[in-house]
Amino acid sequence: MLENPVWAALSGPQACFAEASGDAARYRSDVAPWCAVADPADPSAWADLATLTDQAALTAPALRPPAGWQPVTVIPGVQMVGHTMTGVHDPSAVRLTETDVPEMLDLVSRAKPGPFGKRTVELGNYLGIRHEGRLVAMAGERFRLPGWTEVSAVCTDPDFRGQGFGARLTMAVAAGILEHGDLPFLHVAAENAAAIRLYERLGFQTGHEVVFAAYRRVD
Repeated sequence: MLENPVWAALSGPQACFAEASGDAARYRSDVAPWCAVADPADPSAWADLATLTDQAALTAPALRPPAGWQPVTVIPGVQMVGHTMTGVHDPSAVRLTETDVPEMLDLVSRAKPGPFGKRTVELGNYLGIRHEGRLVAMAGERFRLPGWTEVSAVCTDPDFRGQGFGARLTMAVAAGILEHGDLPFLHVAAENAAAIRLYERLGFQTGHEVVFAAYRRVD
């Protein structure tokens, strides 16, 4: 399941956010850019994906698209899991909702944690820290699959980095995930050694290698 988290989410707990065709699915474009196929080695699943989009972003341990799909970006990554962590609530963290989306998008544009759309906030619980009313850090839940929920969009305004906001929010989001009966996991770029060390200190363990890849149809 963790080997193909987007498929597990879109064919399971987050099916309400999916556009699906056979053995392929994608989040609605205003929710998230991610797509998935049931079996990345199955050409027929990629043919199903082609009926949904001609530009696809996927993540899995290995992706082997058939002829007709050209890689645009391939980034090595690591999936990390929180089998034994406990999480810690943060009294300074505030719940973010749809009314906060303009501020969240502005923070994302400056902190660049990865893809975040105007409806991403609907995927789960998002928490933020404010300084003098200004949103300066946030983190939340993205992929939700049976028994697991992903911590995502962990980011801090460049002017406020080094104060531990990201770590605090990661632990607070993890605490919420554990309370509703799931285990937390997350993804990080393999080259981001500092982030990997931080997440290890917070209680995450390195799982398997993944790739974050974007492809486009060329025929």
